[in-house]
Amino acid sequence: MKVFLKFIFSIGFVFSLIACSQEKPNVLLLYMDDLRPELGCYGAKHIHSPNIDALADKGIQFNNAYCNVAVCGASRASMLTGLRPTRNRFRDYQTFVQVDTPNAITLPQVFKNNGYTTISNGKIYHHLDDRMGDWDEVWRPYAFDKNPLDLKPTDWWQSLWRDYQQVKNKSIYKNTGTGPAFEMADVPDSAYIDGLLTQKVLSDLEKLKNSGETFLLTAGFISPHLPFNAPERHWQKYIRQDIKLPENNHRPIDEPDAAIFHSYELRQYTDIPPIKTRVPDETALSLIHGYYATVSYVDALVGKILDKLKELELDKNTIVVFLSDHGYNLQEHGQWGKWTKHQTSIRVPLIISSPFIEKSHSSDALVELVDVFPTLIELCQLSVPEINLEGESMVPHLHKAGLKGKPYVLVNNRNGFTLKNIRYNYTEFLSAKDTSILARTLYDHKTDVNENYNVAEKSEYQATINELHNILHAKYSENMKVAK
Repeated sequence: MKVFLKFIFSIGFVFSLIACSQEKPNVLLLYMDDLRPELGCYGAKHIHSPNIDALADKGIQFNNAYCNVAVCGASRASMLTGLRPTRNRFRDYQTFVQVDTPNAITLPQVFKNNGYTTISNGKIYHHLDDRMGDWDEVWRPYAFDKNPLDLKPTDWWQSLWRDYQQVKNKSIYKNTGTGPAFEMADVPDSAYIDGLLTQKVLSDLEKLKNSGETFLLTAGFISPHLPFNAPERHWQKYIRQDIKLPENNHRPIDEPDAAIFHSYELRQYTDIPPIKTRVPDETALSLIHGYYATVSYVDALVGKILDKLKELELDKNTIVVFLSDHGYNLQEHGQWGKWTKHQTSIRVPLIISSPFIEKSHSSDALVELVDVFPTLIELCQLSVPEINLEGESMVPHLHKAGLKGKPYVLVNNRNGFTLKNIRYNYTEFLSAKDTSILARTLYDHKTDVNENYNVAEKSEYQATINELHNILHAKYSENMKVAK
């Protein structure tokens, strides 16, 4: 659904902002990479995430939030423009907003045009040099340091972001451009890139407090993206013997070949077997352990940022948004990484905490990442020209628990188009030449929440298939259209 925002705000949704503050609120965006909603606040008691849990406890936690494309560059482009992916835009991690949608009005651009100080710290757009004019400042660790090869900052940073701390791994990375898929190093939290990022954000908060500027400040964490590198103390939060492989670390029953993803990203690392070869169990356990460790690492860093926000009393006028660009498969369905149509790839954590929300709660409403743009515009009462956004504001869900969400959301991965509603996950894999269907999958979450059985060809589901097919092609035909 396309929403033309003229931003005539209803009194019911903004009275608390006006009553509580004459200033526009600040926004702190905590942007995770590859983080699935496997956190304490989402019911995963085996995960140590006390700071994120505390943020959820005082904010609004969305339990059915979905990305619109499960790969970083494209997902970020989609969220920051408020536009869903199509066959012709936001296709993969290499996406540049300034190339795919050169005339788009972006989220940070709107804030900047409304007098906000906009600071991009870390990975927000996938590429350092994408839409740099949207920000008053763009910063990433190492990116603007002097480099011996005289590379452009974006290329220099791209060659360093894996940031190994052990001498052996540093050497491998320097000589080959690759390295192990995980690292446990006896270093302080400040040693890795995300620790350096956190120090920058803390410094920015001090400066912004002193200047009194209204801000959109970001913390774009690399963790828990591969390689799973984290200080040793975060690995030690987990007992190796307690870590288990997923029970469904196998191909779903009746899964078509078109639905299989071969985890290309993981295969780039040393000690990982080639494509189509199963990762050994001990290696798989180490990868899962490393993923958990990076989650706890970034949780500790988030805690430092939130503590500083409170110490400076900026929490009284700052909206905090915590989210991830997409989820991640940890050998569920025999797959690693993202870019699949499974829940593990497309479902994301989303928490919005605001001092202007009277009561915290958890929402089961179905929402998608393109909804973030209109939500923040409404919350901050920003003046914008008429703008075409494809999401819907989530503000009603912030003020009232139990509201019904969208009937469905769209996710596009390569030529697979997924229609997700509360009960079903339905995907059509289309020909690269047209909209003819090569294969399809349907998972019924009422009976199969882990998506182990594709029931798309079962006779008892044909009425459901027909209904979802008709909705997909009626509502999202433009997204599926092949460029001529």
